[in-house]
Amino acid sequence: MSSRLEFGHDDGNDDDDIDPRRIRSRNRLLDAAAALLTSGGIEAVTIDAVTKASKVARTTLYRHFNNSSQLLAATFERLLPQVTPPAPASGTLRERLIELLTRQAALFADAPLHVTALAWLALGPTATTDHASGEHAPRALRARVIDQYRQPFDAILQSAEARAELGDVDVELVLCQLIGPFAFARMTGLRTMAAHDCTRIVDDFLAAHRHNDSEPATTPAGDIFTAGQAANSASGQTRTDTRAGRG
Repeated sequence: MSSRLEFGHDDGNDDDDIDPRRIRSRNRLLDAAAALLTSGGIEAVTIDAVTKASKVARTTLYRHFNNSSQLLAATFERLLPQVTPPAPASGTLRERLIELLTRQAALFADAPLHVTALAWLALGPTATTDHASGEHAPRALRARVIDQYRQPFDAILQSAEARAELGDVDVELVLCQLIGPFAFARMTGLRTMAAHDCTRIVDDFLAAHRHNDSEPATTPAGDIFTAGQAANSASGQTRTDTRAGRG
């Protein structure tokens, strides 16, 4: 199954869905829209401009997309770094997280930074007062994209092994903790993240969240206090005995 979200007009005709000509025309439209978005921003992506650049007829465009908003939504989705499902299914919790994070790091490294940032910004904030409805509204699209990113992490973090080691975790916070360093490094150019960075980030995360089943053997605070009192008492008694002997 493809990891990409599909946007377009569903006319219920399965033959159309697998028609190579339909696939080619859709790809040409999205390629043209992506090029216009990259060079001229959102305002450059108009129906006229896309049909002219792609050499695809307007009637064909409307077979794929009901309006320019759907075309833009599909273009944004194509430009965002793509999740590579499914989540790793074998190995320890640590090994699975490292493998998944390594995949995500590669996606961040390959994604065109300015276009990715533009696409995210165009989707708007998660919480919005926008009253547009439907699956292609910006709010709905953003929620679906975020859900797509969450799915492989959910599969790992909600597994029996993860629950036994970590307990209940806030998956959204975990995404920020694990993916955040790669997004920050990519946006700032501070450093190029490598495989050993994935390992260290996962190890630090697990060290902070794992249950500590074996508490270190320590003397309870009350016992320490009592032992100290006994030592002081014995010392005081020795000094008293010494003075008495001198008298």
